[in-house]
Formats: sequence, C-alpha cells, structure tokens
Amino acid sequence: MADTFADLDPVLNTPVRLAVVSILVKVKQADFNTLMEATRTTQGNLSHQLKRLKDEGYIHVEKTFRGNYPLTLCTLTAKGQEAFETYVEAIKKYLNL
Repeated sequence: MADTFADLDPVLNTPVRLAVVSILVKVKQADFNTLMEATRTTQGNLSHQLKRLKDEGYIHVEKTFRGNYPLTLCTLTAKGQEAFETYVEAIKKYLNL
C-alpha cells in the first residue's frame, strides 16, 4: 500500500518516463519523434529517459532505418506494463480512489 510518494516506483515517478510509458500502453509502439512531440521534451532529455526505461527493462528499443534516415522504435515490455499498472494502483490508493 502506498502511504507516501516514496512508495511509488522511482523509474515511473518522473514526468517524461511516465508519459512515455502511458503513451506506449495505448499505442503499443511509437517512434522517437512521436514520443518527443507527445512529451514536449528535448531530444537529449528524451534519449536519456528512454535509456533509463530500457535499462530497467520497461521498454524495448529498436534502432533501424526508414530509407536513409535513422528510426528508433519503442515498445512496452511485459515488465513495463506491470510496473505501470502497479504505479497506477499505488496512485489510486494514495489518493483514496
């Protein structure tokens, strides 16, 4: 039971990372530019946040090419889905919802 914000997943308790995972829950896969527009963050910050999510096993990142242009695709892993659901439940308990 989440009695304080300290009980919340520190990986998801960051606005950009939470936004990325929230988006991926809905769309299943998104490219870097789509995530950058949706989160309204910088390229450098998004890269850093995606790396953290990837390192934690919450997302899978595939780097490929579309024509001659690099394309980074992100998908949510089962671990990421579970972490998101746990996070949402913790927030609900914290807010007494």
